[in-house]
Amino acid sequence: MIERYSRPEMARIWEPENRYQKWLDIEIYACEAHARMGTIPMEAVDRIRTKARFDVSRIDEIEKVVKHDVIAFLTSVADYIGDDSRFVHLGLTSSDVLDTSFAMLLAEASDLIIADIRRLMEAIKKRAFEHKNTPMMGRSHGIHAEPVTFGLKMALWYDEMRRNLRRMESARETIAYGKISGAVGTFANIDPKVEEFVCTKAGLKPAPCSTQIIQRDRHAEFFSTLAIIASSIEKFAVEIRHLQRTEVLEAEEFFSKGQKGSSAMPHKRNPVLSENLSGLARLIRGYAVSAMENIPLWHERDISHSSVERVIGPDATILLDFMLNRTAGLIENLVVYPENMMRNLNLMRGLIFSQRVLLALAEKGASRENAYALVQRNAMKVWEEGKDFQAELLNDAEVRNYLSEGEIREKFDLGYHLKHVDTIFKRVFGE
Repeated sequence: MIERYSRPEMARIWEPENRYQKWLDIEIYACEAHARMGTIPMEAVDRIRTKARFDVSRIDEIEKVVKHDVIAFLTSVADYIGDDSRFVHLGLTSSDVLDTSFAMLLAEASDLIIADIRRLMEAIKKRAFEHKNTPMMGRSHGIHAEPVTFGLKMALWYDEMRRNLRRMESARETIAYGKISGAVGTFANIDPKVEEFVCTKAGLKPAPCSTQIIQRDRHAEFFSTLAIIASSIEKFAVEIRHLQRTEVLEAEEFFSKGQKGSSAMPHKRNPVLSENLSGLARLIRGYAVSAMENIPLWHERDISHSSVERVIGPDATILLDFMLNRTAGLIENLVVYPENMMRNLNLMRGLIFSQRVLLALAEKGASRENAYALVQRNAMKVWEEGKDFQAELLNDAEVRNYLSEGEIREKFDLGYHLKHVDTIFKRVFGE
């Protein structure tokens, strides 16, 4: 299912061919650096570059025997290179290759995720301007509060995704560090210049200080960023799920021809895309916790983080790629019902204008406590007896001591609540 909606480019990043190619690139870069320093013959590097390749099935066969993936890889590469293979992996430890290549893979995945975020932002922006002035009920605690517009809701999401874009760009920078510093990070058997050369060629920066591994706080920050983005997506999804409830029905996921909502109830049209997004967000948040658990390792390194990252690296990036693309499609095709939004605005028979009446009474000399009591007692008649709020105020002698009929009716103007929509849009989207 995930592969069907995520981009093929993201899945290909984590295929063995791409992963092993990164390993091979790093080994060749290290050979080139050694040759530049005179450690190995330049002609040997030319032969290595020409002959070097690997066979995935052969690596799998060797690993079954040696129980070590990097050794299995190097053995397969040596089959092709021949005698010059003695110059490969010179002074390196396995984690030099593993951690540097993992950084390359995560940076590659980050570029796709950043592009996904931009696509989602464009989808949200388009719907924001489409419904900039579409009034709807604003809710707090799930209860009708005061009017907003559907465009403002979209503008809020756009602003949040812009922050997520910055977070993702920062996370990419944090993760894009490599290390070629040897068994405990001291460069005892390899010159730091090799690390600088390899990282530059790989599009990375050298970690200023490392042990046998790159420190996992970098990875924790990266996967936590993915979790924040996934949580934003779930926030949007939960809102859509609420808006699609039968008794609300202000917005609805697109229901395609031939689609079925239930095996038992033919009438059903369920928010399955949004519910799916909520579930996947839970997975990615769990991956962030796993990444944080990887930070405290024994001394200069243990291997407890490795098995975790073999799962969360591909899974989290593929899942988020899937989620971002699904959300973009969901927003692009979302069916909006302005007439139902207006119906729900009027559902509480004017109660949503209570704050304006409260403020008007206070401006006319009523104490805030007395003004609140006057408004609330009329509001409770609407809640409990189904009365009309404006009519009750007009018939309340104490309220009329402060406000004329015209002043009361004026406080029920919907446009008053939406007068700063343009200002908010300029803040979010610019001029």
